[in-house]
Amino acid sequence: MLNFSMRTVSEEIESIVAASAFLEEGLARGIINFSALSRDIRPEIEASLMKPVSESAILMALKRLAKQLEGMTTRGKGLLSEIGDLTVRSNLVALTYLRSPTILDSQRRLLTEIDDGSGQFVTFTQGVFETTLVVSDQLCHSVNKIFSDEAEVSQLKNLSAVVIKFPAHAVSTPGVHYSILKQLAWNGIHVVEIISTYTELTLVVERRQIDQAFSVLLGFLSG
Repeated sequence: MLNFSMRTVSEEIESIVAASAFLEEGLARGIINFSALSRDIRPEIEASLMKPVSESAILMALKRLAKQLEGMTTRGKGLLSEIGDLTVRSNLVALTYLRSPTILDSQRRLLTEIDDGSGQFVTFTQGVFETTLVVSDQLCHSVNKIFSDEAEVSQLKNLSAVVIKFPAHAVSTPGVHYSILKQLAWNGIHVVEIISTYTELTLVVERRQIDQAFSVLLGFLSG
């Protein structure tokens, strides 16, 4: 006979909440009716656990989870209040290529062509199978020429970015990036690319949404 490990009611609730950014946000803000939510998710939990579950057990687990989420949000807000710089970069293009033995050489050639004092925006993100460049659109011609022998996966134009400067200790604070990203998700803003360094987070969005993204983030960080 197969031996299945039994999940708990709390684990099932955490899975359900984690699958919905809006439900998680509502619990963290304390704007969810726990009793109504308990009744709503009870059939799903019982089907997953294959046994009856009382609404009171679900209600208690939801309240515990809400306190945990509220604590994470409070810690994140405390650190986010220390953010000093929030800047916008416009007229960007994101180009993605398959990784190849020559892709690094192509990157070096591009960097050699760029005038360091020009203020051009250039980032490289290397994954397991792909490499993405986000560059100022003035560099698009150079990128197309230098990377002409690489296999292009996509090229997205009409992009802008919000660059957020963090204090150094942000790296050891859980949930900081999540707190920011969920504000954009809550407001229907699509993030095209996420670029992260030690103390910077760059969120690339469609140009048509950059004003809304900046306004949302500025209000959240100032609030």
